[in-house]
Amino acid sequence: MDLATLRLQQQTLASSVIREDRLDVDPPRWIGGADVGFEQGGEITRAAMVVLSYPALELVEYKVARIATTMPYIPGFLSFREYPALLAAWEQLAQKPDLLFVDGHGISHPRRLGVASHFGLLVDVPTIGVAKKRLCGKFEPLSAEPGALAPLLDKGEPLAWVWRSKARCNPLFVSTGHRVSQDSALAWVQRCMRGYRLPEPTRWADAVASERPAFRRLQAIQP
Repeated sequence: MDLATLRLQQQTLASSVIREDRLDVDPPRWIGGADVGFEQGGEITRAAMVVLSYPALELVEYKVARIATTMPYIPGFLSFREYPALLAAWEQLAQKPDLLFVDGHGISHPRRLGVASHFGLLVDVPTIGVAKKRLCGKFEPLSAEPGALAPLLDKGEPLAWVWRSKARCNPLFVSTGHRVSQDSALAWVQRCMRGYRLPEPTRWADAVASERPAFRRLQAIQP
């Protein structure tokens, strides 16, 4: 695997990312969530896609794709490992979302191409990165109160908002993926909160991907 070629590909793709609002439907009727995990010691990549109605934020569709992993884990190149399964799940959706939240980074990446940006470019959909850990850049320490906010900066460039969504929880890193501005990314995440650390789209994607109790309860009541 030639990392120099992949690095060049990242830089080329990153230059195509649109960092301003270009939603086709505003406000969106359907907001999606995407999450990726791995099974069998990393041999299988599992991607979950959910679609929620907006503004009710009710789950209307979900799909899970499991495919053979095509690439080993290499820090900074995770999107190449994750996007094939995301594409497989995306193609199964009957209702494509107008806006997609991805569990991962958007432009808050050393070469400005996290999985939210990479996937947003591939399917040409507005995307937002909602990451749980910092990948690059620095930020001022946040106060303990929910709602505490600071910019994530790398070489003086603002890459994300660091936002404490809930008391006693680590902050989220909310960034432009593609066709969404930084401030709008944060505003959309805030509109999709329902009292948990994660916004509903990625919370449900995580629940589906991991078969968490909330998702199992949903399966039990569905006809």
